[in-house]
Amino acid sequence: MKKTRNKSMAFTAILIAFGILIPMMMPAKIVIPPASYTLASHVTIFMALFISLPVAILVAFGTTLGFLLTGMPFLIVLRALSHLLFVLIGGLILQKFPKLIDKPLTLSLFAVMINLIHGIAEFALVYLLTVTTTTEAGYIWTILGLVGLGTVVHGLIDFYLAYYLFRFLSNKVGIDFSLKK
Repeated sequence: MKKTRNKSMAFTAILIAFGILIPMMMPAKIVIPPASYTLASHVTIFMALFISLPVAILVAFGTTLGFLLTGMPFLIVLRALSHLLFVLIGGLILQKFPKLIDKPLTLSLFAVMINLIHGIAEFALVYLLTVTTTTEAGYIWTILGLVGLGTVVHGLIDFYLAYYLFRFLSNKVGIDFSLKK
């Protein structure tokens, strides 16, 4: 039990540290408020999701802290905090069906589903927090494209980066991410 707890804390700490550093250090970054795209900014969250739900929740808070410390606009920080929604749903699904990520078809369906939730959550957040400034149809389509669709595409790229990194570290390097006793 203690070994499992220590292992969980170590993975959580490492992923949070990278989750804070990525938005601060990543040179591949595009910011068009309220949208922002930082390459690999979701990788630590997805890797944590492959480990366990509690680890993923803590890492999602950590990446939010990373965006806050980077000095991003507060709306972008809140978008990072909204990751808790897809983390919670994805984590519950993986708890119930852990073998889901072992087959290409179910992995792809899972990736698309949680990133659709991810994109919808971010779009809804931005819409609700900015709807008082403008209700023009052009603005809504712009945030739907930039934030909603952009988040889905960005999330899918990061999902597969995380998946292949997770598999590489598990299979080739030999890191045992299992938290089972």
